[in-house]
Amino acid sequence: MNDWLLGVVVALSLLAAAVVAVQAARDTEPQDRTFLLLAVIEAVLVVQVIAGSIALARTDRDVDGVTFVSYLVAVALVLPIGAFLSLAERSRWGTILLGVAVVTVLALEVRMDQIWSGVGA
Repeated sequence: MNDWLLGVVVALSLLAAAVVAVQAARDTEPQDRTFLLLAVIEAVLVVQVIAGSIALARTDRDVDGVTFVSYLVAVALVLPIGAFLSLAERSRWGTILLGVAVVTVLALEVRMDQIWSGVGA
């Protein structure tokens, strides 16, 4: 798996978490700019699904393929589900739902990197 791609996802997710935290503290609904940032993160995650799948097919490491691909797919689904729930709940709680989705992406990314590295498998 590409370390630079992981770094981009983590950096963008931390930025999104900060934006969402400020919006939640101000008791505001998610803004269009927030959803645009989430769309950029989602595009990078789709690239990561493709790159991760190719890397898994080409590697000779001892990586649990089913678990790794499950994490790849799950991390790509978290933000759209969070955005959908946020749009259904147009209040501060919708903003908090986005924050939970972004933090979930961060957690899944860390675990996926551990699986790829063979740590805690």
